[in-house]
Amino acid sequence: MTIESTGYQSGFGNEFASEAIAGTLPVGRNSPQTVAHGLYAEQLSGTAFTAPRHANRRSWLYRIRPAAMHGPFSSFALPRFHNDFGSGPVTPDQLRWSPLPLPQAPTDFVEGLFTMAGNGGPAEHAGVGIHLYVANRDMQDRFFYSADGELLIVPQLGRLHIETELGVLDVEPQEIAVIPRGVRFRVALPDVEKNGGQARGYVCENFGAFLRLPDLGPIGSNGLANPRDFLAPNAAFEDRDGSFELVAKFQGHLWRADIDHSPLDVVGWHGNYAPYKYDLRRFNAIGSISFDHPDPSIFLVLTSPSDTPGVGNMDFVIFPPRWLVAQDTFRPPWFHRNVASEFMGLIHGAYDAKAEGFAPGGASLHNCMTGHGPDAATFEKASNADLSKPDVIRDTMAFMFEARSVIRPTAQALDAAHRQWDYQACWAGLQRRFDPA
Repeated sequence: MTIESTGYQSGFGNEFASEAIAGTLPVGRNSPQTVAHGLYAEQLSGTAFTAPRHANRRSWLYRIRPAAMHGPFSSFALPRFHNDFGSGPVTPDQLRWSPLPLPQAPTDFVEGLFTMAGNGGPAEHAGVGIHLYVANRDMQDRFFYSADGELLIVPQLGRLHIETELGVLDVEPQEIAVIPRGVRFRVALPDVEKNGGQARGYVCENFGAFLRLPDLGPIGSNGLANPRDFLAPNAAFEDRDGSFELVAKFQGHLWRADIDHSPLDVVGWHGNYAPYKYDLRRFNAIGSISFDHPDPSIFLVLTSPSDTPGVGNMDFVIFPPRWLVAQDTFRPPWFHRNVASEFMGLIHGAYDAKAEGFAPGGASLHNCMTGHGPDAATFEKASNADLSKPDVIRDTMAFMFEARSVIRPTAQALDAAHRQWDYQACWAGLQRRFDPA
């Protein structure tokens, strides 16, 4: 059984209001003595009550049963999904992985999560967990939430039908979904006829400040990701009793509880703490029209700020289709070393800095001050390109999770069968070109 989408509301961080049954939302108050239709009022707070108004995130939910109604939690093991980023040395090597193999046994979204890397944790309210997911079946009677951080979901293969307490998000590759900390949800796979229901993608679990749109500075009032292109769901609910399972991620560990009703029973809600989706193809890319290659910060979609102004706890950056026209310039991304650490993924097509080896569904990790850049084939091609003609980068979508702290690869990622142990060979063909004459 699935809940159908009832549409979306447009805007980023807006004060939304939605009701699936007319007259659900109280007028002029949040918690009346009795709520319409025999519902319960419940506030969901994503920030401290006293957070400044511009930063405060909370929503009021009007639901069939309060979220407190479920059985006791007990420990639940999914060995591949965790926050164990290790405490020992971290290799400065460049790392790359092929796509995570699709499952053979029945596997839902939660069962298919595979932790690749991370830093910090929910106790510090800082850092990120970076996971891959594969799935081939619906979550059915299982529901999930993370009390540790908001979840940025980036599909690469197959659509996701994400049913949340506040409504439904339908997302496809080249779209993203963000599920706030604490929001319960269930994932179904609608592409059963198209690709057997197989799905794969990436998840960034943000332990720090919630994601927001970056300031544009001298760019001005428009450009990059525009607020009106973000969509929050209209209310949609499920009134169903049965034998269900609620899985929680709390302080880096998984827990399960029996629940005798669907927790997706919110009939109406209002506020600014809600799941949302965004189509990456609507990103208004900005670049140089004279010379030189601007910093990749011009491709910033969302940022989780840190306690240092201008430095993100986590930045979500994309590399979409675009024109390259800069003159007397090496047009692909340049060789560089970065104080931040970069985890990259490829959603669609090819990445313009790598001629081969970086496939959709794959990933790479370049940590703090580790040198990286275009491979030998890309360097030779770009160094000899005819710059009187523009380069049109088509049919591509790559992204980067960038963190200010070192991203620690997990033991299972380092030992994984899909790790490319020969990744560094992509630079072996770079020739000595120095000629003092």
